[in-house]
Amino acid sequence: MIIETLVKGQSIEPIVKKVLQQQRLTVEEGVQLYREADLSILGFLANHIRQLKNGDKVYFNRNLHIEPTNQCVYACKFCSYYRKKGEMGWEYSREEMLEQVEKMGNDITEVHIVGGVHPRWDVEYYGQLFSDIKKMRPDVHIKAFTAVEISYICKRSKMSLREGLQALKNYGLDSIPGGGAEIFDEKIRPQICPQKDTAEEWLEVHQTAHELGIPSNATILYGHIESIEHRIDHFYRLRKLQDQTGGFNVFIPLKYKAANNEMAHLGEVSVIEDIKLYAMARIFLDNFNHIKAYWPMIGKDIAQLLLSFGVDDFDGTINDSTKIYSLAGAEDQSPSMTTQQMIAMIEAAGRKAVERNSVYNILKEY
Repeated sequence: MIIETLVKGQSIEPIVKKVLQQQRLTVEEGVQLYREADLSILGFLANHIRQLKNGDKVYFNRNLHIEPTNQCVYACKFCSYYRKKGEMGWEYSREEMLEQVEKMGNDITEVHIVGGVHPRWDVEYYGQLFSDIKKMRPDVHIKAFTAVEISYICKRSKMSLREGLQALKNYGLDSIPGGGAEIFDEKIRPQICPQKDTAEEWLEVHQTAHELGIPSNATILYGHIESIEHRIDHFYRLRKLQDQTGGFNVFIPLKYKAANNEMAHLGEVSVIEDIKLYAMARIFLDNFNHIKAYWPMIGKDIAQLLLSFGVDDFDGTINDSTKIYSLAGAEDQSPSMTTQQMIAMIEAAGRKAVERNSVYNILKEY
């Protein structure tokens, strides 16, 4: 291969050969490759793995995001979204959330529910919402709550984590998203989200969910005060849990956005750093089948570019006005695409558009 010629004699040559031979990298090798390989090398390796795993397929689904409230009992320094009690915000009633689902009719296959950690709502409150959604649309997939939301909801309901997750599953919960992972490092995490659950607690929520037959996603929040070592360590902990449970559907890098929060002075990392992070995620997370570019956060153009750096999933049509990233300065202030627009974006990048369901079963190939 040309790439072997390009790295011949370099310190990363044996690491590159391991990747090409589909051998697992150590943490130390991951850090070294991340630091020393140029963008073209990382891109080639990430694209090679993407091709082996998924060919030219790029997945998407038709989904609705509902954000029940931006009231939150926590105050993470990077967050532009939360509002404390008494501050201006929103709080949808169950009826208002059901209206959003009803309005979409059969245009969606997934309802994604994530918001602030509401001080009063519990398993019964959300369970009734799930039940009502399933009565309206028995076939729709409910993906709901970050780990920190689940943890608080269970405590609020005086249930153990396992009891609360099982109850939510019985009400209609099908899977959970990956938000709230932020960065796992025990020194960095308290500096950006001191009140939030620990890394171990986040991992425990997902492990318990997997054990109960509830699949989930995984994320990282990058581009703030963390280092390359912290990023690779984060990948390693996710890879280790995936080895144990196999319950993660997809990995989703989330970029720190600097508008309207306590860490705004940091600014944002460059597009080059974005690309490197995605490529390294694809290279290191060998037991994850999919890497997603969440386009409402990263932007449509960059998401399209990332299809050449290991990404094989475009999230969904996002039929809503999700505010988690628009309030933090994301370019698209009203993120929504039609199915036709999604297909056109994928095909313009030379890939094959594939509509999936929430657990990556293929519904239609275009």
